[in-house]
Amino acid sequence: MDQPRTVSTPVLDIAYETAGAGDGQVVVLLHGFPYDVRCYDGVVPVLADAGMRVVVPYLRGYGPTRYRSADVMRSGQQGALGQDLLDLLDALEIERAVVGGFDWGGRAACIAAAVAPERVAGLVTVGGYNIQDIAHSAEPATPEAESAAWYTHYFLTDRGRAGLEQYTDELCGLLWRQSSPTWANATTAFAVSAPSLHNPDFIETVIHSYRHRRGMAPGDPRYDRLEELLASAPKITVPTVALDALADGLGPDDSSPDEPLFTGGFDRRELPGIGHNPPQEAPESFARAILDVAP
Repeated sequence: MDQPRTVSTPVLDIAYETAGAGDGQVVVLLHGFPYDVRCYDGVVPVLADAGMRVVVPYLRGYGPTRYRSADVMRSGQQGALGQDLLDLLDALEIERAVVGGFDWGGRAACIAAAVAPERVAGLVTVGGYNIQDIAHSAEPATPEAESAAWYTHYFLTDRGRAGLEQYTDELCGLLWRQSSPTWANATTAFAVSAPSLHNPDFIETVIHSYRHRRGMAPGDPRYDRLEELLASAPKITVPTVALDALADGLGPDDSSPDEPLFTGGFDRRELPGIGHNPPQEAPESFARAILDVAP
Protein backbone atom coordinates (compact mmCIF):
# COMPACT_ATOMS: atom_id res chain seq x y z
CA MET A 1 0.00 0.00 0.00
CA ASP A 2 0.98 3.63 -0.46
CA GLN A 3 2.20 5.85 2.37
CA PRO A 4 -0.68 7.10 4.55
CA ARG A 5 -2.78 9.90 3.16
CA THR A 6 -5.20 12.08 5.12
CA VAL A 7 -8.70 13.27 4.36
CA SER A 8 -10.84 15.56 6.52
CA THR A 9 -14.34 14.69 7.70
CA PRO A 10 -16.58 16.71 10.02
CA VAL A 11 -14.81 15.50 13.18
CA LEU A 12 -11.65 13.67 12.08
CA ASP A 13 -8.58 13.89 9.92
CA ILE A 14 -8.67 10.25 8.83
CA ALA A 15 -5.41 8.65 7.80
CA TYR A 16 -5.71 5.84 5.28
CA GLU A 17 -3.62 3.70 3.00
CA THR A 18 -4.65 2.77 -0.50
CA ALA A 19 -3.70 0.46 -3.34
CA GLY A 20 -5.01 -0.73 -6.66
CA ALA A 21 -6.66 0.75 -9.71
CA GLY A 22 -8.11 4.22 -9.30
CA ASP A 23 -11.13 3.29 -11.42
CA GLY A 24 -11.75 -0.14 -9.89
CA GLN A 25 -14.53 -1.29 -7.58
CA VAL A 26 -13.83 0.38 -4.25
CA VAL A 27 -13.44 -1.75 -1.14
CA VAL A 28 -12.94 -0.30 2.33
CA LEU A 29 -11.34 -2.58 4.93
CA LEU A 30 -11.66 -1.75 8.63
CA HIS A 31 -9.57 -3.01 11.53
CA GLY A 32 -10.60 -3.60 15.14
CA PHE A 33 -9.27 -3.17 18.67
CA PRO A 34 -6.35 -3.34 19.37
CA TYR A 35 -5.19 -3.72 15.78
CA ASP A 36 -4.42 -1.44 12.83
CA VAL A 37 -4.18 -1.36 9.03
CA ARG A 38 -1.32 -3.87 8.95
CA CYS A 39 -3.92 -6.60 9.50
CA TYR A 40 -4.79 -6.27 5.82
CA ASP A 41 -1.31 -6.47 4.33
CA GLY A 42 -1.99 -9.99 3.08
CA VAL A 43 -5.46 -9.14 1.75
CA VAL A 44 -4.78 -5.92 -0.14
CA PRO A 45 -2.45 -7.30 -2.86
CA VAL A 46 -4.98 -9.98 -3.81
CA LEU A 47 -7.74 -7.41 -4.21
CA ALA A 48 -5.53 -4.89 -6.00
CA ASP A 49 -4.36 -7.58 -8.43
CA ALA A 50 -8.04 -8.31 -9.13
CA GLY A 51 -8.51 -4.69 -10.22
CA MET A 52 -10.08 -3.29 -7.07
CA ARG A 53 -9.32 0.08 -5.48
CA VAL A 54 -8.59 -0.68 -1.82
CA VAL A 55 -8.87 1.86 1.01
CA VAL A 56 -7.75 0.92 4.53
CA PRO A 57 -8.34 3.65 7.14
CA TYR A 58 -6.95 3.96 10.64
CA LEU A 59 -9.94 4.14 12.98
CA ARG A 60 -10.45 7.04 15.38
CA GLY A 61 -7.84 6.87 18.13
CA TYR A 62 -5.37 4.84 16.04
CA GLY A 63 -2.22 5.61 14.10
CA PRO A 64 -2.07 9.00 12.35
CA THR A 65 -5.85 9.61 12.49
CA ARG A 66 -6.64 12.67 14.62
CA TYR A 67 -9.67 14.44 16.03
CA ARG A 68 -9.97 17.83 14.38
CA SER A 69 -10.77 19.74 17.58
CA ALA A 70 -10.09 19.46 21.28
CA ASP A 71 -13.83 20.06 21.72
CA VAL A 72 -14.83 16.83 19.95
CA MET A 73 -15.79 14.07 22.37
CA ARG A 74 -13.32 11.17 22.22
CA SER A 75 -16.14 8.74 21.65
CA GLY A 76 -15.62 5.11 20.75
CA GLN A 77 -19.35 4.31 20.56
CA GLN A 78 -20.67 2.24 17.70
CA GLY A 79 -22.57 5.15 16.15
CA ALA A 80 -19.34 7.12 15.87
CA LEU A 81 -17.55 4.24 14.14
CA GLY A 82 -20.36 3.74 11.65
CA GLN A 83 -20.67 7.44 10.90
CA ASP A 84 -16.90 7.70 10.43
CA LEU A 85 -17.12 5.15 7.62
CA LEU A 86 -19.93 7.03 5.89
CA ASP A 87 -18.06 10.32 6.36
CA LEU A 88 -14.95 8.74 4.83
CA LEU A 89 -16.91 7.69 1.75
CA ASP A 90 -18.22 11.23 1.42
CA ALA A 91 -14.80 12.81 1.85
CA LEU A 92 -13.25 10.55 -0.78
CA GLU A 93 -16.25 11.05 -3.09
CA ILE A 94 -16.99 7.33 -3.15
CA GLU A 95 -20.62 6.72 -4.02
CA ARG A 96 -20.67 3.00 -3.28
CA ALA A 97 -18.16 0.53 -1.86
CA VAL A 98 -17.77 -3.02 -0.71
CA VAL A 99 -16.99 -2.88 3.01
CA GLY A 100 -15.40 -5.47 5.24
CA GLY A 101 -14.06 -5.67 8.75
CA PHE A 102 -13.75 -7.43 12.06
CA ASP A 103 -14.28 -6.39 15.67
CA TRP A 104 -14.73 -2.57 15.76
CA GLY A 105 -14.28 -2.49 12.00
CA GLY A 106 -16.88 -5.18 11.46
CA ARG A 107 -19.28 -3.13 13.56
CA ALA A 108 -18.67 -0.01 11.45
CA ALA A 109 -19.19 -2.03 8.27
CA CYS A 110 -22.45 -3.58 9.52
CA ILE A 111 -23.77 -0.18 10.62
CA ALA A 112 -23.04 1.44 7.26
CA ALA A 113 -24.69 -1.47 5.45
CA ALA A 114 -27.74 -1.30 7.71
CA VAL A 115 -28.40 2.44 7.67
CA ALA A 116 -27.09 3.39 4.21
CA PRO A 117 -27.46 0.34 1.95
CA GLU A 118 -27.33 2.56 -1.12
CA ARG A 119 -23.68 3.27 -0.23
CA VAL A 120 -22.67 -0.38 0.33
CA ALA A 121 -22.35 -2.79 -2.57
CA GLY A 122 -21.49 -5.79 -0.41
CA LEU A 123 -20.45 -6.68 3.14
CA VAL A 124 -17.92 -9.03 4.70
CA THR A 125 -18.33 -9.31 8.45
CA VAL A 126 -16.58 -11.53 10.96
CA GLY A 127 -19.01 -13.14 13.38
CA GLY A 128 -22.23 -11.98 11.74
CA TYR A 129 -24.40 -9.09 12.95
CA ASN A 130 -22.02 -6.89 14.90
CA ILE A 131 -24.41 -4.09 15.85
CA GLN A 132 -24.51 -3.92 19.65
CA ASP A 133 -27.70 -4.46 21.62
CA ILE A 134 -26.85 -1.93 24.30
CA ALA A 135 -30.28 -2.08 25.93
CA HIS A 136 -29.60 -5.67 26.96
CA SER A 137 -25.89 -5.27 27.68
CA ALA A 138 -26.36 -5.97 31.39
CA GLU A 139 -27.52 -9.52 30.73
CA PRO A 140 -24.76 -11.96 31.69
CA ALA A 141 -23.08 -14.32 29.28
CA THR A 142 -21.80 -17.76 30.23
CA PRO A 143 -18.98 -17.78 32.79
CA GLU A 144 -16.57 -18.96 30.09
CA ALA A 145 -17.50 -16.06 27.82
CA GLU A 146 -17.30 -13.54 30.66
CA SER A 147 -13.85 -14.83 31.58
CA ALA A 148 -12.57 -14.63 28.01
CA ALA A 149 -13.78 -11.02 27.79
CA TRP A 150 -12.06 -10.02 31.03
CA TYR A 151 -10.71 -6.76 29.61
CA THR A 152 -14.23 -5.50 28.83
CA HIS A 153 -14.91 -5.56 32.59
CA TYR A 154 -11.48 -4.23 33.50
CA PHE A 155 -11.97 -1.16 31.31
CA LEU A 156 -15.08 -0.17 33.26
CA THR A 157 -12.88 0.66 36.25
CA ASP A 158 -10.37 3.42 36.94
CA ARG A 159 -7.82 0.68 37.58
CA GLY A 160 -8.45 -0.70 34.10
CA ARG A 161 -8.03 2.68 32.46
CA ALA A 162 -4.75 3.18 34.33
CA GLY A 163 -3.65 -0.32 33.36
CA LEU A 164 -4.29 0.30 29.68
CA GLU A 165 -2.43 3.60 29.87
CA GLN A 166 0.57 2.25 31.81
CA TYR A 167 0.84 -1.11 30.05
CA THR A 168 -0.51 -0.36 26.57
CA ASP A 169 1.77 -2.72 24.66
CA GLU A 170 1.82 -5.43 27.31
CA LEU A 171 -1.96 -5.50 27.69
CA CYS A 172 -2.77 -5.26 24.00
CA GLY A 173 -0.12 -7.80 23.06
CA LEU A 174 -1.68 -10.17 25.58
CA LEU A 175 -5.09 -9.65 23.95
CA TRP A 176 -3.63 -10.51 20.54
CA ARG A 177 -2.26 -13.77 21.91
CA GLN A 178 -5.36 -14.68 23.90
CA SER A 179 -7.75 -13.81 21.07
CA SER A 180 -5.76 -15.81 18.50
CA PRO A 181 -4.48 -18.75 20.56
CA THR A 182 -3.58 -20.90 17.53
CA TRP A 183 -1.68 -18.16 15.66
CA ALA A 184 2.05 -18.69 16.10
CA ASN A 185 2.90 -15.30 14.56
CA ALA A 186 0.76 -13.18 16.91
CA THR A 187 3.64 -11.75 18.95
CA THR A 188 5.71 -10.76 15.92
CA ALA A 189 2.73 -9.27 14.11
CA PHE A 190 1.67 -7.27 17.15
CA ALA A 191 5.05 -5.55 17.29
CA VAL A 192 4.44 -4.13 13.81
CA SER A 193 1.02 -2.71 14.73
CA ALA A 194 1.84 -1.57 18.27
CA PRO A 195 2.96 1.96 17.30
CA SER A 196 -0.58 2.74 16.14
CA LEU A 197 -1.82 2.27 19.70
CA HIS A 198 0.21 5.26 20.88
CA ASN A 199 -2.11 7.75 19.27
CA PRO A 200 -2.75 10.51 21.85
CA ASP A 201 -6.49 9.72 21.88
CA PHE A 202 -6.26 5.92 21.92
CA ILE A 203 -6.83 5.46 25.66
CA GLU A 204 -9.79 7.79 25.94
CA THR A 205 -11.46 6.45 22.80
CA VAL A 206 -11.04 2.82 23.85
CA ILE A 207 -12.26 3.34 27.39
CA HIS A 208 -15.31 5.23 26.18
CA SER A 209 -16.09 2.46 23.68
CA TYR A 210 -16.26 -0.24 26.33
CA ARG A 211 -18.09 1.90 28.87
CA HIS A 212 -20.68 3.15 26.40
CA ARG A 213 -21.57 -0.32 25.15
CA ARG A 214 -22.31 -1.36 28.75
CA GLY A 215 -24.43 1.71 29.42
CA MET A 216 -21.75 3.06 31.76
CA ALA A 217 -20.97 6.28 29.84
CA PRO A 218 -23.09 8.73 27.83
CA GLY A 219 -22.62 8.97 24.11
CA ASP A 220 -21.77 11.93 21.95
CA PRO A 221 -25.10 13.71 21.30
CA ARG A 222 -24.23 14.07 17.63
CA TYR A 223 -24.87 10.33 17.24
CA ASP A 224 -28.12 10.14 19.26
CA ARG A 225 -30.38 9.72 16.24
CA LEU A 226 -28.14 7.04 14.76
CA GLU A 227 -27.93 5.18 18.08
CA GLU A 228 -31.74 5.21 18.30
CA LEU A 229 -31.92 3.60 14.89
CA LEU A 230 -29.31 0.99 15.80
CA ALA A 231 -31.25 0.12 18.95
CA SER A 232 -34.05 -1.16 16.69
CA ALA A 233 -31.69 -3.80 15.20
CA PRO A 234 -32.12 -2.70 11.58
CA LYS A 235 -31.86 -5.45 9.02
CA ILE A 236 -28.97 -5.55 6.57
CA THR A 237 -30.24 -5.71 2.99
CA VAL A 238 -26.96 -5.94 1.05
CA PRO A 239 -25.22 -9.18 -0.06
CA THR A 240 -23.18 -10.47 2.87
CA VAL A 241 -20.50 -13.03 3.59
CA ALA A 242 -20.12 -13.83 7.28
CA LEU A 243 -16.81 -15.36 8.31
CA ASP A 244 -16.96 -17.39 11.53
CA ALA A 245 -13.61 -17.76 13.30
CA LEU A 246 -13.86 -21.09 15.09
CA ALA A 247 -10.69 -20.67 17.19
CA ASP A 248 -11.44 -17.16 18.45
CA GLY A 249 -10.17 -16.90 22.00
CA LEU A 250 -13.26 -14.89 22.90
CA GLY A 251 -15.34 -17.89 21.92
CA PRO A 252 -15.95 -19.54 18.53
CA ASP A 253 -18.14 -17.51 16.20
CA ASP A 254 -21.53 -18.83 15.13
CA SER A 255 -23.38 -16.32 13.01
CA SER A 256 -26.13 -18.74 11.95
CA PRO A 257 -28.68 -17.30 14.43
CA ASP A 258 -28.12 -13.87 12.82
CA GLU A 259 -29.25 -14.97 9.36
CA PRO A 260 -32.79 -13.50 9.67
CA LEU A 261 -31.20 -10.06 10.11
CA PHE A 262 -29.59 -10.32 6.65
CA THR A 263 -32.18 -10.07 3.90
CA GLY A 264 -29.98 -9.36 0.89
CA GLY A 265 -28.24 -12.72 0.78
CA PHE A 266 -26.25 -14.42 3.54
CA ASP A 267 -23.30 -16.75 2.98
CA ARG A 268 -21.83 -18.13 6.21
CA ARG A 269 -18.31 -19.55 6.00
CA GLU A 270 -16.46 -21.29 8.81
CA LEU A 271 -12.75 -20.70 9.41
CA PRO A 272 -11.45 -23.68 11.43
CA GLY A 273 -8.32 -22.96 13.45
CA ILE A 274 -8.58 -19.19 12.92
CA GLY A 275 -8.76 -16.71 15.78
CA HIS A 276 -10.10 -13.20 16.26
CA ASN A 277 -8.09 -11.59 13.44
CA PRO A 278 -9.08 -13.45 10.23
CA PRO A 279 -7.66 -10.98 7.68
CA GLN A 280 -4.18 -11.47 9.12
CA GLU A 281 -4.52 -15.13 10.09
CA ALA A 282 -6.35 -16.22 6.93
CA PRO A 283 -5.84 -13.47 4.32
CA GLU A 284 -6.74 -15.71 1.38
CA SER A 285 -10.13 -16.54 2.88
CA PHE A 286 -10.85 -12.91 3.70
CA ALA A 287 -9.86 -11.73 0.22
CA ARG A 288 -11.95 -14.47 -1.39
CA ALA A 289 -14.98 -13.32 0.60
CA ILE A 290 -14.51 -9.73 -0.58
CA LEU A 291 -14.19 -10.82 -4.20
CA ASP A 292 -17.25 -13.05 -3.96
CA VAL A 293 -19.49 -10.36 -2.47
CA ALA A 294 -18.37 -7.62 -4.89
CA PRO A 295 -20.79 -6.81 -7.73
